[in-house]
Amino acid sequence: MVRTLADAQRLVDEQGIKFFLCSYVEMSGAPKAKLVPATNLDEMAAEGAGFAGFAAGEIGQGPHDPDMACIPDFSSLQIVPWRPDIAWVAGNIHVNEQQWPYCPRTIFQRQLDKVRQQGYTFNTGTEAEFMLLKQDEHGAYAPWDALDTLGKPCYDLRALHRNLDIITTIVTYMQELGWGPYAADHEDATCQFELNWLYGAGATTPDRHTFFKWMVKTVAEQHGLLATFMPKPFAHLTGNGAHHHISLWDAENKTNLFEDESDANGLSQLAYWFMGGILHHAPALTAVTCPIVNSYKRLIRGAPRSGATWAPVYVTYGGSNRTQMIRIPGPGRIENRIVDGAANPYLACTAMLAAGLDGIERQLDPGPRNDDNLYEVPEDELRARGIGFLPTNLSEAIDALEQDDVIQAALGDAYAPYYIAVKRREWQQYHTSVSQWETDTYLGLY
Repeated sequence: MVRTLADAQRLVDEQGIKFFLCSYVEMSGAPKAKLVPATNLDEMAAEGAGFAGFAAGEIGQGPHDPDMACIPDFSSLQIVPWRPDIAWVAGNIHVNEQQWPYCPRTIFQRQLDKVRQQGYTFNTGTEAEFMLLKQDEHGAYAPWDALDTLGKPCYDLRALHRNLDIITTIVTYMQELGWGPYAADHEDATCQFELNWLYGAGATTPDRHTFFKWMVKTVAEQHGLLATFMPKPFAHLTGNGAHHHISLWDAENKTNLFEDESDANGLSQLAYWFMGGILHHAPALTAVTCPIVNSYKRLIRGAPRSGATWAPVYVTYGGSNRTQMIRIPGPGRIENRIVDGAANPYLACTAMLAAGLDGIERQLDPGPRNDDNLYEVPEDELRARGIGFLPTNLSEAIDALEQDDVIQAALGDAYAPYYIAVKRREWQQYHTSVSQWETDTYLGLY
């Protein structure tokens, strides 16, 4: 396992690594990188790779600001499976030799420091869903497989078989990387897939999730396709989630502190308090885990072609019940189902961890377990029960974030108002645009 500069140098000497991709993410989670020759490894480790931040997305810089330096964290290093002479390594942004408060990975590591100080290890695993698309003769994107037409295509063997070249390539790469992939399937929408790998501690899963999305897109491109993690590419099909499985362990990462065999759900009191925090902060949390306009077209109860959205709408938890916001899939962990494919892995984990720790600190009760099919319960009945509703659009979510001191504090004094301003601008741009639906509906009518 690579941990240090010396370990990276051994890869150069023993495995023939010739280049490093020194990489970071900005607000969207899209990876940015510079290609650094292995001959400059020492310089990269000490001084980082330089970037003009304003050119690279939302990372708190203008064109007048000094360069950013991406300082590599060699514990994140992955040898690129399709180019074994290249290694990818995630880094943290510094400006003028100081940590940059607009770097998502740095923001998350600050929250990890907090959880470690409390004697916990934060473990997460993610279920990253994506669709495989191709362009038609008009340049529009659509699901690539013309034979993938079932109303309920989930787990369909024939559709999975037609995509084996892509899926087995990705799984093989994950095995080579040592991630422990254990399942892959055709999901609920046309040309939609999910690959699962073992959970990890600290920044392991967000780092791998970032690499995974790039890897999937690269393999798809090699087959002439586009892979998208967009939350809701098509109105009539199920959207792309990124459900996160969460647990807290002891400082040595040997004992699962969320597990209690005597409890009916297999959860400890600590787990219930953590879950209480997630539920309490759910409206503000959604602004980070569902960060774009399109996200809220996934969080609906109206059924797509398959019969269910499989996405949460209400602030609830249940057992192995996929109509709930939080599902308890088994003893010792909870699954937060609001996270979608557009979420920045580092920011999403930051917000969820902050919410959960607040729940522990305040001993927040998550309330009773819900076993209903919430897609069928009338909304007036849900309101009568006191069940909360998730935001219905990005503007509502940002309103909630503006009122939530805990999630804002986790993002940081500099980053929270910046994030809110960027998302307000995104909403305004969307709200003032004119959609095809509007012209189709109104142009001839008025």
